[in-house]
Amino acid sequence: MKWQSRFVYGEGLYLQKGIRLFASVLSAAISGMEVCPVQVEADVSSGLPCFTMVGFPSTQVKEAQDRVRTALKNNGISLPPKKVTVNLAPADLRKEGAGFDLPVAAAVLAASGFIEPQLLRNVMVVGELSLNGEVRSVSGVLPRVIRARELGCRYCIIPFENLAEGALVKDMKVVGVQNIKEVLKLVSDPDAFGKENQFSEENSEENQAEEKLVDFGEICGQESARRAAEIAVSGFHNILFIGPPGTGKTMLAKRIPTIMPSLTFEESLELTKIYSIAGLLSPKRPLIKARPFRSPHHTSSSAALAGGGRIPGPGEVTLAHRGVLFLDEMPEFARGSLEVLRQPLEDKQIQLSRASGTYVFPAGFILVAAMNPCPCGYYPDMNKCRCTPGEVSHYLHKLSQPLLERIDLCADVPPVNFSQISEEKSGESSALIRKRVEKARRIQQKRYQNEKICFNGELSGKQIRKYCVLTENAFQVAKNAFELMELSARSYHRILKVSRTIADMEGEELIHTRHVAEALTYKAFDKKYRS
Repeated sequence: MKWQSRFVYGEGLYLQKGIRLFASVLSAAISGMEVCPVQVEADVSSGLPCFTMVGFPSTQVKEAQDRVRTALKNNGISLPPKKVTVNLAPADLRKEGAGFDLPVAAAVLAASGFIEPQLLRNVMVVGELSLNGEVRSVSGVLPRVIRARELGCRYCIIPFENLAEGALVKDMKVVGVQNIKEVLKLVSDPDAFGKENQFSEENSEENQAEEKLVDFGEICGQESARRAAEIAVSGFHNILFIGPPGTGKTMLAKRIPTIMPSLTFEESLELTKIYSIAGLLSPKRPLIKARPFRSPHHTSSSAALAGGGRIPGPGEVTLAHRGVLFLDEMPEFARGSLEVLRQPLEDKQIQLSRASGTYVFPAGFILVAAMNPCPCGYYPDMNKCRCTPGEVSHYLHKLSQPLLERIDLCADVPPVNFSQISEEKSGESSALIRKRVEKARRIQQKRYQNEKICFNGELSGKQIRKYCVLTENAFQVAKNAFELMELSARSYHRILKVSRTIADMEGEELIHTRHVAEALTYKAFDKKYRS
């Protein structure tokens, strides 16, 4: 269609030769972790003046018509008294959120003759509008920019507040706008648009030097628990700390991220994408450079842990991806909330099914849990414990056997004595432990370079038979333990995985008796407490 309209911006004048105009603007909707391209189509034609939105919009998106019309009016742009129809394609995908305000405004302006439609071709637009025409920040900008790059867009128009986040995609031009007037200026000449609206290293946030506020050297005693934590991190195993109150279980858990290797840029970008969708990014320092440490309260629901909503968003298991999910006082969590952890602990991802579709979220985290052995916390010290056998049994059996079998290590955290607390000499620092962890992980990465895994904790049954090779004596010890402890196949495989990690920490290719024996000591939960 030949362009035939004329306009004078600023005076709010609209001149048209009675023709019908149509324009389309590219935007995107987020569905779970997926980014779906959405064409925002606008049509201005003769008829009863109205503003209609179709294409399966949510209530939030439908409200855009009032925000757009008012924002344009308050910026001196008077839409013609005609019938305006906006379609969000594809129509079978429900559109959520306020991020469609800006693309709707751009499409309506193009269809009304204020912007030449071809200037918006291959340009992704996202943003929320205020009533005075200012562009507000929205969540999920980073995955949208990544999707725009995959689609071959020329550039992206995003809110200025999200500019640092969008600029993390280095090979994609991203421009931030603060109001609707800047959009009109930008599309007319994007190359000459103000440099202050484009990201530069000089104006970016300072390089984040993650300050380590906690360190393993602060922990008094607890050598066995410290050793178990090192094994868990080295092989990406789940761990449970159990002991009386005040013995350092929470201190140990909070310091586990300090001995984990630093994130690679790809891992940082993956985490930043998750937190962008969840709306949890800092506008000034969007790139996540520290391992996540999520510690939900024991009153958290199953939806909070797994991810919830009519269209699910990331839950705690996804927000802890590449990091630690810490469950303090684990038996205090609702039984249903704990049971949703079964699938992510096994598959390193969680799959949620809703009427609108199936959503898959990453959930590759280390589960770190802490608990007391009884309601008062002092069992089996009968000099202090005042719980009846029935109360102890009921408390311990709040954790189901299938869930416990997915926890590789159970470490005792006994009370410390006065000499350990008052000792001036500190234990090993996190930096020293992290060096050993990195060495063990390099061995695993080299071994599994042709596999789809990176750590011993991710080994499948077939891979266990291939890579967990035991000496003759170690095999006999494992066989005897399987029969005497009445282990399930899953528990036995978990013991072999931990044994493989202990051997890697010593640089041994074969798994020896001492490696299996140490792994068995971390599986004695049933014998000591649940019997």
